[in-house]
Amino acid sequence: MDQAESSPSPGQPEPGQPDRRGQPAPGSDSHAEQAIPAEQAIPGLRLEHPVIAGYDGSVSSRNALAYAAGLSLRLGRPLLVMYVCSSGVYCEPLTGQVVGVPRDADALERWLLAELDQVTGPAEVDVHVRTRRGSPARELAAAAEEFSADALVIGAPTHLWHRIAGSVPGWLARHARCPVIVVP
Repeated sequence: MDQAESSPSPGQPEPGQPDRRGQPAPGSDSHAEQAIPAEQAIPGLRLEHPVIAGYDGSVSSRNALAYAAGLSLRLGRPLLVMYVCSSGVYCEPLTGQVVGVPRDADALERWLLAELDQVTGPAEVDVHVRTRRGSPARELAAAAEEFSADALVIGAPTHLWHRIAGSVPGWLARHARCPVIVVP
């Protein structure tokens, strides 16, 4: 490539091609719907049998994300990346005041998409990102049931305590209504 020619940044779509969220690339003539922030839900928006990847930033969840992207591509299904965080509500010990710690949904979605780009490269996968608050096992199982997921892919636990006291993959294997794939 000549140095005078410009190319898109890593993770950016070629001009005229849609990005991972199905949006047209800047400067293209396509009229697609606008992206939906991770925390907003549009009534009637349904994903048809996605592959769900539970992601928490750990090494095993990065491996699970890569496996889920490949599975999604092979099955021709959308990939739903789920990030479940704690409720974010804390009680201040001296005053008893309840303090909520809001997270920036757009920044979280950008981080998750950047992680996906690092793990999979420029794969042609229809990606959706959702964040939820609560128990990771229960929220992932609820999402799998809500969207009639074809598979739920998560990373294996790395702490010894999880092997003794129970883990998210163990709970999901017993309660989820779809195949659960645990990636080391």
